[in-house]
Amino acid sequence: MVGHVAVLQRYPVKSMLGERRDSIRVGPVGVDGDRQYAVIDDETGRVATAKHPRRWSALLQCAAATSDGGAVVVTLPDGRSVPVTEAAEPLSQLLGRRVHLGGERTAGATLERSDPLEVLAHGIDAEFDPVLLELGKAAPGGAFVDHSPVHLITTTTLDAIGVGVAEAIRYRPNVVIDMSDGFTPFGESDWVGTEMRLGDVTLRVTRPTSRCAVPTLRHGDAERLPDAVRFLLEHNRIEVPDSGKLPCAGVYTEVVAVGTVSAGDEVRVG
Repeated sequence: MVGHVAVLQRYPVKSMLGERRDSIRVGPVGVDGDRQYAVIDDETGRVATAKHPRRWSALLQCAAATSDGGAVVVTLPDGRSVPVTEAAEPLSQLLGRRVHLGGERTAGATLERSDPLEVLAHGIDAEFDPVLLELGKAAPGGAFVDHSPVHLITTTTLDAIGVGVAEAIRYRPNVVIDMSDGFTPFGESDWVGTEMRLGDVTLRVTRPTSRCAVPTLRHGDAERLPDAVRFLLEHNRIEVPDSGKLPCAGVYTEVVAVGTVSAGDEVRVG
């Protein structure tokens, strides 16, 4: 199967808006500069993520970008930009909890995830107990990725959901792939276990990407969109290893061969 790279994205700080790139370098542990920082709750020591929207959804009103020199800058909802090394205090004020920025994922790092069905039924401010999840179970290195190093989704899947490339950020992929005509929505789930070539890079698909409440939340100026997960619950609820039957869109991958991927590069699967 053949497609092309439509969009490349990385997220220097977990759960913040990220940056579109013309090209990305993929190393042994994933996309260089992706999820290299995370907000950490001082009280619990857990990674802050909009997967627990009642507590952390305001992170999606912040953006993180990397300068040419490699320094990460955080832009706050009021428009202020601060170096990531100085962001703890304004973020604590925004979130109403004491937080700091972590620069490397520690072994056993956890986050809190709300049930997307509960969020859809009762709203993001409802009180219910989140589930604890361990980060990066299939990812070497210290990046704050959810599972595997690189995350992909196709334009066909985005179009089926009704969001399109313009709102791909709701699903927070590193790579959006435009597949050839005739590709089936959610067909990337069938790639599990296969290898794919993008530019200089070879990836192996590890599992479908299960979805939480994050796609339904406000992302910067993009308003809430409950159908971003409701559609998946109705049309693509599939078995995920060790997790049960879950709403899915996109796939996680591990790195087989490192290199550079650029927008427009050919993608070959299988």
